Amino acid sequence: MPLRNTSQEWGAIAKTLHWGMALMILAMFVLGWVAQGWPLSPTKIRLFFWHKSTGMLVLTLALIRLLWRLYDPRPPLPPESPSWERGLARATHGVLYLMMLAMPLSGWVINSAAKFPFKVFALVPLPALVAPSKPVQHLAEGVHLGLFWTFSGLLSLHIAAALRHHWVGHNDVLARMLPGRPGSRGGR
Repeated sequence: MPLRNTSQEWGAIAKTLHWGMALMILAMFVLGWVAQGWPLSPTKIRLFFWHKSTGMLVLTLALIRLLWRLYDPRPPLPPESPSWERGLARATHGVLYLMMLAMPLSGWVINSAAKFPFKVFALVPLPALVAPSKPVQHLAEGVHLGLFWTFSGLLSLHIAAALRHHWVGHNDVLARMLPGRPGSRGGR
């Protein structure tokens, strides 16, 4: 499998970033959800530590992924894809990238406003983005939760669209993004 994308398939770098980040985002969602409901304890602090550290890694990788996407053109959708589908795919991907940036940034604002010292993976100190402020913290928490639900809905739409391409459209849109499996033009 080539490192870079071709007109027929996603390259190894794009696939690795896609699936690696998918797993990290899922882990970040689960850790945040569990930590939120956990009673105040050392376990809750550890859960949030891993949630925040993973979030900062997602933010970093999202920036790398955006740069890679600008550098390495993506394979086109199948020629039979209607224009509305192409437009919806572009818009959804754009908002997904926005979510990959906005979710960790809103979490960073929460952490900053709460005046909670934090080191990413206990190594890299996270500087404050805003001054300590309970109102800002509460506002950022509301934004973070709203982004979570928006991101969850968009990810569900993304997964449903990939499955629709595979099972209804009988094309290779899903297959060419699967790890270790090049796409096969011409459908299944």
